[in-house]
Amino acid sequence: MFDRLRSAISSVTTAVSHRTLDVGDVDEFLLEFEMGLLESDVAQEVAEDLTKKVKDAVVGQKIPRSNDAGDYVKGILKDSIKQAMSEAPQVDIIQMIKERKSAGGIFTIVFLGINGTGKTTTIAKVAKLLKDKGFSVVIACADTYRAGAIEQLTEHANRLSIKAITQRYGADPAAVARDAVLYAQSHRIDVVLIDTAGRMQTSKNLMEEMGKIVRVVKPDIKIFVGDALAGNDAVSQAKEFSQYTGFDAAILTKADADAKGGSALSIVHVSHKPIIFLGVGQDYDSLVPFDVDRFISTIFQ
Repeated sequence: MFDRLRSAISSVTTAVSHRTLDVGDVDEFLLEFEMGLLESDVAQEVAEDLTKKVKDAVVGQKIPRSNDAGDYVKGILKDSIKQAMSEAPQVDIIQMIKERKSAGGIFTIVFLGINGTGKTTTIAKVAKLLKDKGFSVVIACADTYRAGAIEQLTEHANRLSIKAITQRYGADPAAVARDAVLYAQSHRIDVVLIDTAGRMQTSKNLMEEMGKIVRVVKPDIKIFVGDALAGNDAVSQAKEFSQYTGFDAAILTKADADAKGGSALSIVHVSHKPIIFLGVGQDYDSLVPFDVDRFISTIFQ
């Protein structure tokens, strides 16, 4: 996991350790470093920012001509990446649900993203996680357009012994979401999870429909579901969703197959929102909390 990003970081620290640091040499290996970041699915603005930080750290600085120079630059990079990943406010869904439940309220989550990211399966994983934590859950199938969407979500709900609220295909998605909230209120359900139609971030009409769902149910949190293997597409999707509809946190799917690793860093950077979970498999338990320190440790090992 994250092999390409780790390789890009390792290459620059090795170069620093074995060269006399004049401006020409620095520019040469920093260009290689920036290209390595871009090839690792790091967004352009993120790659440029990290490259600048390395250049500022080494040009004109008195760094020992030994392997300590590489360690010095590695420390600069590590601090920079940690700062970028930590600027997003932390989101603890479990604690938030507990607080809402203790106040006698219902916690509502809307999931958004495009088709093909594993959004519906991710919702089932979140439902399983919350159920294991002792919360009652209902799922709303507000994706009333994609063929098979209702059946897919209903099948997940049946396997997890969770109620699914559905209507016919073509029904108003906001009405389905509202019905789920009303059901939760009448049956004292703790959490409502709302699946939405996958939509391209460039579709204004579908984005406006998402806005309608949000206005109707007033969710406590909106979660963007992105595909780690989509690379820079996932980054651009996160950027557009963040600007158009806004979201509060992200879940990155297929992270176990992601050899590059740049999507996680870039999504946080462009959206200023945290990644809270990684999907690392197909079964319902393959959802793990995203840990910034563990991520940094992985790419710097």
